Amino acid sequence: MESVIVRPFENDDLASAAAALIDVHSTDGYPVEGVAHPEAWLRSDDVIAAWVAELAGAIVGHVAIMRPHGEDAVAVWTQQSGDSASRVGVLARLFVVKAARKHAVGERLMQAAMSYAADHGLRLVLDVMTKDAAAMRLYERLGWREIGRAPHHYGNGQSIDAVLYVAPHA
Repeated sequence: MESVIVRPFENDDLASAAAALIDVHSTDGYPVEGVAHPEAWLRSDDVIAAWVAELAGAIVGHVAIMRPHGEDAVAVWTQQSGDSASRVGVLARLFVVKAARKHAVGERLMQAAMSYAADHGLRLVLDVMTKDAAAMRLYERLGWREIGRAPHHYGNGQSIDAVLYVAPHA
């Protein structure tokens, strides 16, 4: 069995990561935004750090830590904890192509992001759509805990129910 390599995102990864994103969207309906312009979505100015996963030389997964930008998870966590939003990162843009699942790709990407956050004094939060039960199981297995619920807004006034999570304290 080939091993998965998780490494920092590089500019040369953009086209392959965008193709993987489109593949995941066609299989899972995730993400609900960013698909029309996947390269711009992946390289947003709000990205603090990002990683990709490779399997057999192909990009099969991605995760990013984003600067807070009005997310409900940030607001709920800062209210509950008293933390400053400047000490919070938003875990986002996590996806793994279907063909690479069962290789612990999602977990390895999450561990890279969580390690970075711990090294940089950031507390990670995220929201996950309630329809994404496998993602919620992954977060909970890694020690993330639910801190609330809120609608995830996207597109032209659309929304879907989401669960808000905070990472375990490093």
